[in-house]
Amino acid sequence: MEEKIHRPMVLRLARYLRVLQKLKALGFVKVFSNNLGDAIGATPAVVRKDFSVIGISGNKRGGYLIDALIDRLIDVLGKKETERIIVVGCGRIGSALLEYREFIREGIRIVAGFDVSRDRIEPEAQIPVLPADELPAFVAREEIEVAVLAVPDQVATSVFEVMVDAGIRGILNFTSVELKCAAACDEEGCRQECTVHNVNIGLEIENLFYLIRLKRSSALTEPVE
Repeated sequence: MEEKIHRPMVLRLARYLRVLQKLKALGFVKVFSNNLGDAIGATPAVVRKDFSVIGISGNKRGGYLIDALIDRLIDVLGKKETERIIVVGCGRIGSALLEYREFIREGIRIVAGFDVSRDRIEPEAQIPVLPADELPAFVAREEIEVAVLAVPDQVATSVFEVMVDAGIRGILNFTSVELKCAAACDEEGCRQECTVHNVNIGLEIENLFYLIRLKRSSALTEPVE
């Protein structure tokens, strides 16, 4: 039975690609599974299994050719030279994302921001901030599929539905509201086929504290030889 590519694996493949592109820029030609594993925090066995799923084979002595890996990963991930996205909600988080220049190095270009506040509208800015009611027309005209959502929690669901109806298929959600594609789907299934990645910063920080306490507790209870 053929193994399918699941979401955690997709994330690993994207991280492999980023590491490989950096290695290529440094002049490297080959790489080994343990090198890639160390770079992303995975075991060499996981790396080899991921590559076998997408039809890449290597050997322990010779390793993998970096150019071949990059070509295959780009093919599997469907990555374009530059991925175009929008930011919906240009408050503190949204504005910070608009000003983040490292996205270009990652092949990501923010083409516009959208907001309901007149004070934030700047159509002539380097990255234009447009009125929220222009979002559907802009998404259709520019064929935008991915967006970052950074609006106040109380309007997150309604704005999310507008985005999906406009044609957005991938949403990185920075609100604390747990959004699901099912909110915009009917009983027979998902007609929009959208994907939502919820990023709850507070929850992530709480998780870090939990992991620290867990490690500290494990260290205290570990028997001394």
